[in-house]
Amino acid sequence: MVAHIGTVAFVGIEARLVDVQVQVASGLPSFTIVGLPDKAVAESRERVRAALGAIGLSLPPKRITVNLAPADLPKEGSHYDLAIALGVLVAMEAVASDTVESYIVLGELGLDGGVQPVPGVLPAALKAAEMDCGLICAAASGGEAAWAGEVEIIAASNLLGLINHLKGRQLLNPPKAEIAMDEGNMFDLRDIKGQETAKRALEIVAAGGHNLCMVGPPGSGKSMLAARLPGILPPMTPEEVLEVSMIASISGLLTEGKITRTRPFRNPHHSASMAALVGGGMKAKPGEISLAHRGVLFLDELPEFNRPALDSLRQPIETGEAVVARANRHVTYPARFQLVVAMNPCRCGYLDDPAQACSRAPRCAVDYQSKISGPMMDRFDIHIEVPAVSALDLTLPSPSEGSEDVAARVMAARAIQTARYQAMGIGARVRCNADVDGEALEQVAALDKPGKEILSEAIEMMRLTARGYHRILRVARTLADLDGLDNISKIHISEALSYRQRKHIR
Repeated sequence: MVAHIGTVAFVGIEARLVDVQVQVASGLPSFTIVGLPDKAVAESRERVRAALGAIGLSLPPKRITVNLAPADLPKEGSHYDLAIALGVLVAMEAVASDTVESYIVLGELGLDGGVQPVPGVLPAALKAAEMDCGLICAAASGGEAAWAGEVEIIAASNLLGLINHLKGRQLLNPPKAEIAMDEGNMFDLRDIKGQETAKRALEIVAAGGHNLCMVGPPGSGKSMLAARLPGILPPMTPEEVLEVSMIASISGLLTEGKITRTRPFRNPHHSASMAALVGGGMKAKPGEISLAHRGVLFLDELPEFNRPALDSLRQPIETGEAVVARANRHVTYPARFQLVVAMNPCRCGYLDDPAQACSRAPRCAVDYQSKISGPMMDRFDIHIEVPAVSALDLTLPSPSEGSEDVAARVMAARAIQTARYQAMGIGARVRCNADVDGEALEQVAALDKPGKEILSEAIEMMRLTARGYHRILRVARTLADLDGLDNISKIHISEALSYRQRKHIR
């Protein structure tokens, strides 16, 4: 008899069906797993043996062969344990095959027979919903799986309880979808005194989904500004919550099976490698740009990052996808994020400070800023200088306008953009001004005669690239949306031009 148990293998965030075939035949006692298993899968035979022993069962003294089909698809992770154990029980006729044949099974087994949570339960549950079948998983992952919709979920805390449930001797309660408690944004724009120009730029960035580059001396508040960006961004839509949660599930970041509605904010150290930022490694895991999907990726001390790692971000910024290509696999992760970076004007940080003048100027600034390639800098919609804050500014009372007030204006501007792009029939692809391109951009960013004249002069004087030209149009469109206007005026073009990259070397 050959038992068939369904489970999944993960390729990116996609769950692909895997048929766990278990055969118990006469021959010398052995337990073999085939079908391109990795080390974790190969070791599952010992966990299965111990888990069955913990509930009073033992493997028969026969030849046990487990095949993970399709055999040419690499199998990674410990989530195959539970499917293999159920397959062995079905082959031993300890569990009826019709009780498990319509389920996708995943979970790690402990030596005491407990079922442990594993990454990827949410994509597996969505695959089960697509295939119109049920899901068997760990009790700790049940709340995560419940977000897949109308799917029958059996969430067991141990193998014995699962067997009793399948035999009708015990009833396991279906899990409920749970949301992680939103701690709220602890950072408010009221905490920042002065820096009104930077706050204005932050509002534009949030309203249009633009990328931001901040240049300023140490202690000017660049990191504080970046940390307050998530607090003024609009809440995620249900579709965005599902996208973000699937990536977090694959990465094992969903705690206690609960999903969150808070936009991601990733702040990797400047020693991060290319694989850490873009994704990759032995198992092609998501990188920081995918973990920041629909959120913010903040890179502090930008020139200190490895230059090849920074240049590897150029394509994902444009396409919204991170493609990890290896000899044995080709994985694509979503990576639609807002990039916010901060840097000093030179290595010592005091290029423009007359009190602490840089002793190696301008060479210090040339060497420092040349670490970042021109094409990388061209991908920022908004460039601002963040000056040092004086001691007198710190004695002033806190600003009357906080994150709530700015967030309300951002929400109004985003509502205008959503209505516009849905009316154009591109709402599924374009969610904010930073995503629009091609003919759609020319249509929504039509200029009057004065605006065209200003922009034409700027193209010649500033030597703008085609990408820079389009980014100016996007920022101008956002400025008009913040003002609640249908047409872009020369004032919006002028302000958008003021945010383009200027030479920071004096």
